Amino acid sequence: MELLWEIAGWAGAVAILSAYLSVSMGWLKAGKGFQTANLFGSVAFIINGTLHGAWPSVVTNVAWFLISAVALVRMREVDAPVQPTEAHVQYPGVPDSTGQMAVVEAVEALTGSLPVVGSVPTAADTRLAA
Repeated sequence: MELLWEIAGWAGAVAILSAYLSVSMGWLKAGKGFQTANLFGSVAFIINGTLHGAWPSVVTNVAWFLISAVALVRMREVDAPVQPTEAHVQYPGVPDSTGQMAVVEAVEALTGSLPVVGSVPTAADTRLAA
């Protein structure tokens, strides 16, 4: 059983050092992979340090674990899928329920004419003008 805890400690060291090397060399971005390796490595060090009575190492790795866990939770919140918003389409002859027509009618009542809406030139318009 003692051998298993030693292997855990060395595996933790490999995980943390590999993650640090990969980020430092630009092979890996400081994202989920990096934080997961740090999380795994800190747990392995906590186990190994507890069995050896290396309390400064245990406390440091508990902090390391918490930092990685919070970072992973925050990354998960950022990656949450955004609900798509429904685009408004106004069909001819269908009453507008969004209030857009009320604005057009108010402009018409104030100015006596419909508002002028310019068009955006397309690539075909640009070629014809040249």
